[in-house]
Amino acid sequence: MIIKDKEFVPYLESKRIQETISQLASRINVDYAGKTPLLLAVLNGSFMFAADLMRNLNIPVEISFIRLSSYKSTRSSGRVKELIGLEENIFGRHLIIVEDIVDTGLTMRHLLNELQELGPKSLEVATLLHKSEATKEVIDLKYVGFVIPKKFVVGYGLDYDGQGRNLNDIYSLAN
Repeated sequence: MIIKDKEFVPYLESKRIQETISQLASRINVDYAGKTPLLLAVLNGSFMFAADLMRNLNIPVEISFIRLSSYKSTRSSGRVKELIGLEENIFGRHLIIVEDIVDTGLTMRHLLNELQELGPKSLEVATLLHKSEATKEVIDLKYVGFVIPKKFVVGYGLDYDGQGRNLNDIYSLAN
C-alpha cells in the first residue's frame, strides 16, 4: 500500500487488534471494579483505540482528550508540545492515559509528570503499541496491547503526515 510517497505492508490485522483490546478491557474491568476511571485519550492517534477500548468496558467510565505532539514525518522530534490541555479536574480521580503508541517514552514521561502534579488518586497507561527497543525513558506501562520492533507503523489511528489513520489494520513501513 502506498501512502503519500512511502510503501507500507500489512502488520497487524483488525481482528487481532480487536481481540487484544477486548483482553485489555477485561483487565481494566477487573482492576477498576467499583471505581469510575477517567480515560484520557491522547489525540490524534489514540482516537480509534480509545473508542474501541471504551466500548469494551462494562464499568462506569468517563473520557476526555488531550493533544500532544512529538512526531514530524516518520521520526520523533524529541520535543513535546502540548497543543490542547486537560479541562477536567483530575484531583483524586483514577486516571488511565490511553495512547496509540509509546515509542521513545519522552512524550509519555512529559505527560505523566504534568498529570502527577495535578494529584490523581491513581495514574496508569494503556497503550495499543509499545516499541520497547526505541525506549529512552523507562515507564511503567500497565496495559500494553502489542510490543513491536522499532518500525514505523500506520493505520488504526496512526498516521504518516496526516494520512492512513482511517485504515482498520496496522501497516509497517516497507524496507
